[in-house]
Amino acid sequence: MCLRVTFVNGRIRQTQSSLDCVSVGSRSNPNAQQWLTSKVRVSRGERRARHYEAFISSSVTAASIRYLEGSMSKMATLILEDGTAFKGLLFGADVSISGEVVFQTGMVGYPEALTDPSYHCQLLTLTYPLVGNYGVPQDAEGEFALKMKLLSVILLSENPSHWSSVKSLDQWLKEQGVPGLRGIDTRCLTKKIREKGTMLGKLVVDGTPEDSVPFDNPDKRNLVQEVSMKEPTVFNPSGGLRITVVDCGIKYNQIRCLAQRGACVTVVPWDHPLDSKDFDGLFISNGPGDPQLCQTTISNVRKVVCVERPKPVFGICLGHQLLSLVIGSKTFKMKYGNRGHNQPCIHKGTARCFITSQNHGFAVDPDTLPEDWDVLFTNANDHTNEGIVHNTKPLFSVQFHPEHMAGPTDLVGLFDVFLDTVKEHKAGNPEEVERPRKVLILGSGGLSIGQAGEFDYSGSQAIKALKEENIQTVLINPNIATVQTSKGLADKVYFLPITAEYVTQVIKNERPDGVLLTFGGQTALNCGVELTKLGVLEKYEVKVLGTPVASIEMTEDRKVFVEKMEEINEHVAPSEAALSVDQAVAAAERLGYPVLVRAAFSLGGLGSGFANNGEELVALVTAAFAHTSQVLVDKSLKGWKEIEYEVVRDAYDNCVTVCNMENIDPLGIHTGESIVVAPSQTLNDHEYNMLRNTAIKVIRHLGIVGECNIQYALNPESEQYYIIEVNARLSRSSALASKATGYPLAYVAAKLGLGIPLPLLKNSVTNSTTANFEPSLDYCVVKVPRWDLSKFLRVSTEIGSSMKSVGEVMAIGRNFEEAFQKALRMVDENCVGFDHTIKPVSEKELQIPTDKRIFVLASAFRAGYTVDQLNELTKIDRWFLHKMKNIADHEQLLETYNQSAMPPEVLRKAKQLGFSDKQIAQAVQSTELVVRKLRHDWSILPVVKQIDTVAAEWPAHTNYLYLTYHGTEDDLAFNDQHIMVIGSGVYRIGSSVEFDWCAVGCITELRKMGYKTIMVNYNPETVSTDYDMCDRLYFDEISFEVVMDIYERENPEGVILSMGGQLPNNIAMSLHRQQCRILGTSPEFIDSAENRFKFSRMLDTIGISQPQWKELSDRKSAVTFCETVGYPCLVRPSYVLSGAAMNVAYSDSDLEKYLTDAVAVSKEYPVVISKFIQEAKEIDVDAVASDGVVMAIAVSEHVENAGVHSGDATLVTPPQDLNQKTMERIQVIVHAIAQELQVTGPFNLQLIAKVMIECNVRVSRSFPFISKTLGVDLVALATQIIVGEDVEPLGLMRGKGIVGVKVPQFSFSRLAGADVVLGVEMTSTGEVACFGENRYEAYLKAMLSTGFKIPKKNILLSIGSYKSELLPTVQALESMGYDLYASLGTELSIDPPGLRFQVKAVDWPFEEEVSECPTKEKQRSIMNYLEENHFDLVINLSMRNSGGRRLSSFVTKGYRTRRMAIDYSVPLIIDIKCTKLFVQVKFIGLLLLSKNDTELFRYLNKEASRATLNMC
Repeated sequence: MCLRVTFVNGRIRQTQSSLDCVSVGSRSNPNAQQWLTSKVRVSRGERRARHYEAFISSSVTAASIRYLEGSMSKMATLILEDGTAFKGLLFGADVSISGEVVFQTGMVGYPEALTDPSYHCQLLTLTYPLVGNYGVPQDAEGEFALKMKLLSVILLSENPSHWSSVKSLDQWLKEQGVPGLRGIDTRCLTKKIREKGTMLGKLVVDGTPEDSVPFDNPDKRNLVQEVSMKEPTVFNPSGGLRITVVDCGIKYNQIRCLAQRGACVTVVPWDHPLDSKDFDGLFISNGPGDPQLCQTTISNVRKVVCVERPKPVFGICLGHQLLSLVIGSKTFKMKYGNRGHNQPCIHKGTARCFITSQNHGFAVDPDTLPEDWDVLFTNANDHTNEGIVHNTKPLFSVQFHPEHMAGPTDLVGLFDVFLDTVKEHKAGNPEEVERPRKVLILGSGGLSIGQAGEFDYSGSQAIKALKEENIQTVLINPNIATVQTSKGLADKVYFLPITAEYVTQVIKNERPDGVLLTFGGQTALNCGVELTKLGVLEKYEVKVLGTPVASIEMTEDRKVFVEKMEEINEHVAPSEAALSVDQAVAAAERLGYPVLVRAAFSLGGLGSGFANNGEELVALVTAAFAHTSQVLVDKSLKGWKEIEYEVVRDAYDNCVTVCNMENIDPLGIHTGESIVVAPSQTLNDHEYNMLRNTAIKVIRHLGIVGECNIQYALNPESEQYYIIEVNARLSRSSALASKATGYPLAYVAAKLGLGIPLPLLKNSVTNSTTANFEPSLDYCVVKVPRWDLSKFLRVSTEIGSSMKSVGEVMAIGRNFEEAFQKALRMVDENCVGFDHTIKPVSEKELQIPTDKRIFVLASAFRAGYTVDQLNELTKIDRWFLHKMKNIADHEQLLETYNQSAMPPEVLRKAKQLGFSDKQIAQAVQSTELVVRKLRHDWSILPVVKQIDTVAAEWPAHTNYLYLTYHGTEDDLAFNDQHIMVIGSGVYRIGSSVEFDWCAVGCITELRKMGYKTIMVNYNPETVSTDYDMCDRLYFDEISFEVVMDIYERENPEGVILSMGGQLPNNIAMSLHRQQCRILGTSPEFIDSAENRFKFSRMLDTIGISQPQWKELSDRKSAVTFCETVGYPCLVRPSYVLSGAAMNVAYSDSDLEKYLTDAVAVSKEYPVVISKFIQEAKEIDVDAVASDGVVMAIAVSEHVENAGVHSGDATLVTPPQDLNQKTMERIQVIVHAIAQELQVTGPFNLQLIAKVMIECNVRVSRSFPFISKTLGVDLVALATQIIVGEDVEPLGLMRGKGIVGVKVPQFSFSRLAGADVVLGVEMTSTGEVACFGENRYEAYLKAMLSTGFKIPKKNILLSIGSYKSELLPTVQALESMGYDLYASLGTELSIDPPGLRFQVKAVDWPFEEEVSECPTKEKQRSIMNYLEENHFDLVINLSMRNSGGRRLSSFVTKGYRTRRMAIDYSVPLIIDIKCTKLFVQVKFIGLLLLSKNDTELFRYLNKEASRATLNMC
């Protein structure tokens, strides 16, 4: 390949690439690698460019490539000197070539890498599998006629997408005469190079005799002589300082860095004689090859360096090695070499660690340095020398590239300020941070939309980190379902509300000397800020560890944040803070519509939205002020790209960016609602590092210590960007980034909070390299949110700036398509992938996104929409749309075949594009098992790859694994026996952190017993997906196909399904039919419990009472049954969780609709209809059995009447209202069912009084609550039984004298329009639980933990048909001094003869007709009062026996009142039993209003309390 450079008036006017051979690869297919090289001509007046001999990329196998690319595409083979061959598809130039094979781990910057002279005569392998995404940019003159702009997206993309792209990578390579190879397993190749050191290789194009291409060892040639310019050239001749540059293969940016700083730069050839009189300073550049071959250069430099008063000398890379040889040191050939953008280098003296770009295979031996020289930098990973400095003379050099134009430029200041910086840092080391002895950790409370299970993960990591440092830990978290609140983790756990009052009490009792505020989400952060303002932390000498509160407030207060950014010349989106509606309106008028309204000090975009005019603005702002005292009005940047960086910084100013992520959806959709990909796919190197450098600058300026994230808006048509916000705490994205990279952010952040320097922490994956590094990914990660909006009527499915999603999944693949389709299936097990049949085409839905827009895109591709059309409608980057189109196109190709005619290469390509067996079967009109057999017959099987944080650059014994079809070998062996545990999958309403607690408890117990464990799960928010928890973690799908693939590869002792909730149970029978060894209850008995028909028939057989029932055979017989037994009736589908599609029908029309819904979610299994029992006591039983013999029973009772899903009910254990006879009958039922189902392990029963309604042969969501309240770990007990251990029967567990109350956590404030009613389908997103000496104490604490506030004065009553029942309760409220208000109907009926209440009538705000009430004109409406925050509590009870779903089918006054209470953040009680319990609690705890002593109830007179309770 020729690189031509034309000089005009001493300036470079045109350049061309100098890579000799490029191989672009995905590390999954060694069968498809191609290598390219070419020679570079140099003639007088021309300058040769950089030479790279190999660029490797992969995406598909050789067979698939040949089939899909057509017969015109050539194949080529990369042959290594040991005979190993990698066959792949040729792209770029059609030429064979040979050279030294090396690899580079950078994730961006391929154009810059391919023009680096240091790669001259080398075959370059790029470890990141997605290359070519952003194409190649137009050549352009820089300020000094040096700048060459090149664009980067990712994957070998034939359709690059970037505003600066002018051609594809393939075109560019062809023009430059450089060949490329794709479709090979680059990870396999990298590992081979890594272990054997650099190797010789040759690329042989098919049809070329192998012998005609000899191996070429570049180490035997003076490569510097080949790449160095032939004549001296001057740049910036008007510069003040004279700098002579010895060109050994210089990178243009080195010249630019000198010239831009005012130097007159004279670049001379490598062998040019040097004279000190000609320069003020000498610069020795980088270059290729062995430095020992540059003896002429060494001799010339020695003449100007080894003198009494040398002039300053600065060397980089090869220049560093040459300076070392000049002074008498030695160099050596490295085994691995360092080539990448994330090499950590520690500066001696300050211990600060910097991230650097490197490309070298030789190193300096520091032990051979003369006495008057010292080490300047050391590589934190392999401890090789990275820099030297003379003790007294101005001579220094570095091995890395501080100026590199592909990667970070953290040390670019070495060009002008480095010596001063060294002197400054040598003046003194930073002070040691005093370690605390006891640390208080604030949790996040109940899971809610915007604040979910990720904080269980982060908090657990923090506790683990502190315990390793022998620091006592005290945790406050009322979320009883979390792993972090488990026995044995924190030293003490307080199940108390995370409020300033309760936390103050704990501080007073425990006297910690440190507190962590950033591991419990916004709840902990806000509480910590309040404690600081109240002076509590100062009073009790509690130090905030990590980020100071002042820094937290800088990020939370928008006005202050804007000012801080202006101090460092960074800009946020035009924005103003408002403290009133009028201020917000004025701000919007100044900014111009549309604007984004956001609530300050909130999480998940709570109270946010876009306003296009004043009317919409006022509505949004009014609602936002219900949640905050400050509202932010931002100029809308809808349509811009949203980019996020996770940043880590220690107390000594070491700072790294761990992960960057890109939202597929453009700005305007909350990042929690968006599909996110990591690393970013459509940023070039300049954009990537521009935002990275800004992130580091911002975080340093704010003084954040630990972990945080920064979000940007990036103009898709330029390099303009704005900072959106900085979160000075662990976040949802932090958990995602930790799992995406394998870098444990929360663990590291906790260590940094103790004052431990980042370079001293080890990379927990490699256990040898430092944690002060930036991970390299050789895979692609896709996150997709999970919504459960179908559970709520009148909730808009549109998504935007406020979060509605309840969970998320993370998928890993070697290309985007593979990870993307995996993720879609993970979100919903009934989805096969990028499916065009789910939603029809709708341009409105494409423009205004909904929770199902991704499937509208699939339909649009099927309907013939082009990428450009969809880009215009959705503003999604074309690169992502092209990838989605690849899937849609291949699906249509599959549909042209049947199973017998489908070629193997088409099937292989489908698997590499992420198609599941079921998805392929649908396309070819076959079955999943037939497709699976075809795959096995054709040896189309997945390989197991590791996530090691270093892209295989360093050996890593990591157990963090995923499956891919882009590869030819597994990364590990399968010799040991394990027990496989299946996790719970995505968090959703009904399956949340409680099931993760069970799964973690299971693998923990197995490891205690000496078993090796495998965990399969894909939820990034969970503790179970922390690779430290098990021996092998498969971060992959929980489906029959994938679980069987892992099972066949691992051949475990058995599989435990019963710890992951409903999802593992759903695949039990499919696994069983394939002879999979299931441990615990037999899948056939699991089916007997899950299948509604079989279960009901079994109960009849063994004589257990149940409601009258009938299996749905046809609609007519269903109607007849309901009319016979009488409405209401319950429709119950099989194999569902959280009562999905379970509904109470009150009429024939209800029945018709609900049957349709039930059949839709239970297509393969029966739907049963049963008589619905009303206003009865509901009971939950959790139990453990061994071969049908019950070992332990725990009973809890619902506070609410039957008809409320157990997940939404208030649970009390031990039960307080069940008599002995009832308890005995319950035990009889439990024993009978356990025996009939031969249960081995956990199971759960639900009864209404003594009538059986449901059995789940698995753990339930109440297992953590029961275990922690009663003091017996039921999961540990069940695990022991499952693996055959003998255990002592415990019988009925009665606890240890305390009462636990579990209260649901709802997220109705996030779901605008949703009716706040309870029914048989679950709607809560989390739960909390607290303990007390009685249910009243525990209930009050639990209610406060959900955010409930005790009313101070005014209460609104709207109690409908419950008036007579609630008269004593109303009387009690009045006697406590409350001012009572009532809706008109309520007020008229709670005034019975003989009883007079002081209740003020309030008109409904919705009346259109004139009210008959004579005082109406004097009254203010309920809406007026709510808007003014007049009410402290609303008690609104739905119509008796109405059923939640039916009630919401039309708008009622009650609905509107409930909705307004939620929208204005007014505490709301909607159940009669809970109303009574709350008033009883309030009556007992009057003193609690003035005292905060958590032990108050112990001092109350119990007899007096009982009398009060009787009155209530």
